[in-house]
Amino acid sequence: MLDMNGLYIDGRWENGATAIENRNPSDVSDLIGLCPQATTAQLDEVIEAARRAQPRWWAAGVQKRHDVLMAIGTELMARADEIGRLVSREEGKPLAEGRGEVYRAGQFFTYFAAEALRGHGDLAESVRKGVEIDVRREPVGVVAIISPWNFPVATPAWKIAPALAFGNAVVWKPANLTPASAVALTEIIARQDIPAGLFNLVTGSGREIGQRLVESPAIHAISFTGSVPVGRGIAAAAIANMTKLQLEMGSKNPMLVMDDADLDLSVAHAANAAFGGTGQKCTAASRLIVHEKLHDAFVEKLVAAAQALKVGHALEEGTQIGPVVSAGQLAQNLDYIAAGKAEGAELLCGGTRLERPTDGYFMAPAVFAGTRNDMRINREEMFAPITSVIRAGSYDEALAIANDSAFGLTAGIMTRSLARAAHFRANARAGCVMVNLPTAGTDYHVPFGGRGASSYGPREQGRYAAEFYTAVKTAYVAAGEPE
Repeated sequence: MLDMNGLYIDGRWENGATAIENRNPSDVSDLIGLCPQATTAQLDEVIEAARRAQPRWWAAGVQKRHDVLMAIGTELMARADEIGRLVSREEGKPLAEGRGEVYRAGQFFTYFAAEALRGHGDLAESVRKGVEIDVRREPVGVVAIISPWNFPVATPAWKIAPALAFGNAVVWKPANLTPASAVALTEIIARQDIPAGLFNLVTGSGREIGQRLVESPAIHAISFTGSVPVGRGIAAAAIANMTKLQLEMGSKNPMLVMDDADLDLSVAHAANAAFGGTGQKCTAASRLIVHEKLHDAFVEKLVAAAQALKVGHALEEGTQIGPVVSAGQLAQNLDYIAAGKAEGAELLCGGTRLERPTDGYFMAPAVFAGTRNDMRINREEMFAPITSVIRAGSYDEALAIANDSAFGLTAGIMTRSLARAAHFRANARAGCVMVNLPTAGTDYHVPFGGRGASSYGPREQGRYAAEFYTAVKTAYVAAGEPE
């Protein structure tokens, strides 16, 4: 069992007044450790420590920030196997995905190490003679980061890295379901030569610790990834202080399969996007909109592909789908299966709890057919290894179905037509568009985010991250006459 002395406050490790169990979803008899729950007094101390540390970090200069972030990223990549095993044990994703996530987290830090050295200002000519204009970016201040359990290292990495690169202090509240991964990342950051209080880790309930954090007037910006209801609650709480917001929330991502598509490739990409990470990805393809000419053949092959996937313990070699993350998540998934059948959708495979040698939250990947876009299973984010097939008679109908959603994170199309692909790129109502690729899978050096209920505020990742983590200052200087 891991030592879960897991609050990092003002440069020191502390425990909480209470703790909750952290168990392996592949084997609930495996107690990973105890997750301490911070008190409101500890949170207040954290915020004050961050406020004091931030000016010192900004004053340390770009080379210092580069060196610290590069060291963090390099260590994460070097320890991807070790920490990836912990991620898989704690979250339930297959071992290869756990390793890949940690390595990608390291790439976020090394990328933003380089960004720390990049010039992010501008010089402009004034309309007034003898006046010079200097436009520069400065840190926004103290940033609260609230991250989810499905990518417990990568998602916080793509928030923490730019926050530090641009000179901010960080208060990080990770999900209670994955505290050990948060501790592993924090241990690496804590060993760096940074001011005490610059980076802080607090675990606790969203109702108490999370709410107090987002309501604090000492927090200058909040970056959140999670559900739409929680995101809306954060926005409502933070607006009283005019706190800067970056919210990444739900999705209902469509993948169009056109009549000219490569059938086998389409099935492979659909299965990857729908069931990878046990479907617990905001970029998962949960609506497969298939042209009627390919529909029956596509469905037959997709069901066969889903049934062939190996569901098992996340740490076993050969496992392709691990357990869902918790008993509560499994119960919610099974509720969606019941809802789909009640609305008239045809469950072709999966959708049941599976027994395995260990007691875990295993679920057979499910495929619904005969679905309509107005069904709950096609309107709400399920976050489950469940996908629905919708029949379309034409490209125009498929595009209309794809755009008929409150969400707009990713959207994909499978087609051999360059003209159709170009039209889809221009007209899909989504922040990320994939052509002949799965809807899941994005790069770390370009912007990520969506439209509608999926996202609010500036984009994450790449150079666009500067829009959220910095404040723009325009300075006018009278040059004067030469002597």
